[in-house]
Amino acid sequence: MEKEIGNKTEGAQAAGDVTSEKLFHELDNDPNFKLDNDQLERIASIVNAYKGNIKSHLIEQQEKKTSWADRLADDIATFGGSWAFILLFSLFLVIWMSINLMSFAFDKPPFILLNLILSCISAFQAPVILMSQNRQASKDKQEAILDFAINYHAEQENMEIKVLLERLDQRLKRIEQQGR
Repeated sequence: MEKEIGNKTEGAQAAGDVTSEKLFHELDNDPNFKLDNDQLERIASIVNAYKGNIKSHLIEQQEKKTSWADRLADDIATFGGSWAFILLFSLFLVIWMSINLMSFAFDKPPFILLNLILSCISAFQAPVILMSQNRQASKDKQEAILDFAINYHAEQENMEIKVLLERLDQRLKRIEQQGR
């Protein structure tokens, strides 16, 4: 990132404009925005690493790190939290109870076998959903870091533009004063 800012400001540096080091120094001295050099370097490397299509790069990296068991957990959690699951499971319960209320019942009321099946489904579904939520939290954390890095980079560019605009404003004022 420093190289990019340095490249953008090479012409401006000849005229005495602010360098990337000065921008980092200004940010470091800002009481509302205190970062150490390691954090600044990490942010710069994140921005450079994820240039271009950031979202697709993030998804690609997540897919590389994801095992088939994690993807299965995500699919189960997705299906377990859908209306299709609720409707199918409700249909299953109605059919089970209807069959067992007739004369050839294999699980007479109070439906002990059905209770066992429901308990087993709950016992397996809860940890699978938690695994999926943990993976989603990890994805959200990475996206938050990227958002911060992008916003930080944009703020640096805005500061650089502000400095350049102020210098242009000063030069215009000097030219106007000389012309009078």
